[in-house]
Amino acid sequence: MALQVRDTIRSSSESLLPPVELCYENVNGSCVKSPYSPGPRVLLYVVFGFGAVLAVFGNFLVIISVLHFKQLHSPTNFLIASLACADFLVGVTVMPFSMVRSVESCWYFGAGFCTFHTCCDGAFCYSSLFHLCFISIDRYMAVTDPLIYPTRFTPSVCGSCIVFSWLFSVTFSFSLLYSGANEAGLEDLVSALSCVGGCQMAVNSKWVFVSFALFFIPTLVMKVVYSKIFLIAKQQAREIESLGNRAEKSSDSYKDRVAKRERKAARTLGIAVVAFLVSWLPYFIDSIIDAFLGFITPTYIYEILVWSAYYNSAMNPLTYAFFYPWFRKAIKLIITGRVMRENTSAIRLFSD
Repeated sequence: MALQVRDTIRSSSESLLPPVELCYENVNGSCVKSPYSPGPRVLLYVVFGFGAVLAVFGNFLVIISVLHFKQLHSPTNFLIASLACADFLVGVTVMPFSMVRSVESCWYFGAGFCTFHTCCDGAFCYSSLFHLCFISIDRYMAVTDPLIYPTRFTPSVCGSCIVFSWLFSVTFSFSLLYSGANEAGLEDLVSALSCVGGCQMAVNSKWVFVSFALFFIPTLVMKVVYSKIFLIAKQQAREIESLGNRAEKSSDSYKDRVAKRERKAARTLGIAVVAFLVSWLPYFIDSIIDAFLGFITPTYIYEILVWSAYYNSAMNPLTYAFFYPWFRKAIKLIITGRVMRENTSAIRLFSD
């Protein structure tokens, strides 16, 4: 009798539990789905979708502006366009699929594409980082001696920086994940996490440390370089101020104008660097913590860190639009369709 009562109580309590939702209801080994209620679900799609759209169209405008207008054909701007290409690809190949995974808590795009998606995520992140590092070095050379700078940072040097940024980033990310080196020593964990409808890449402590080093070293270079840039800019500003209203030679006046323009460009790109570090540094720190403490980060914290990093891809075009009048003018010409007219590539967007 007591056994029957316990069975009755157990069956009653089990019937009160909410049904477990699966990513694939009729598939053995499906991941458990943790859906949001309708209100937050719609809000998350709006927030994540807006970031993806902004990353795609904002960076597309940067790329078109630099490539179309001849006045913008400079090594620095080509680096900026290549950086925008990396952010554009994040908006196209990474953010839309991550949006579905984050909101639905399931991966519906296949295991093969999961690996490719993760590789793209890492490759474009490192590509952006290396581009920003080379841009900081470019700005340092421009600010320290703006008149000699064009002979030092030539188009061939710029091309080498772009090739390295892409080739190294893509090679590292794809070889690491497709070789399976990231999972060495974590076979039990990978087996436990494996389910149909999941997309989680485990990375052992060794490769997490290497990944963090690849993030930390360019970050350190940028910090040192931009610190020197702002010290030099401050010194130049004092020197110009000390001249007062004294008559100057035309060559000196031109040098001052060029130096002022280069300092402004360095300041604007420095803001882009700070935005990148603020967006990505928490994610990399969390990766280190997770690797050594057994992946303890709650899912919602991880999603916040990931999307904070993703949103950086949408930030750079906003930075350029806010600080660069030439970019605002280029956007107006592109959106109104005036770039389709003949000889618009020769339009001057700013005075020398």
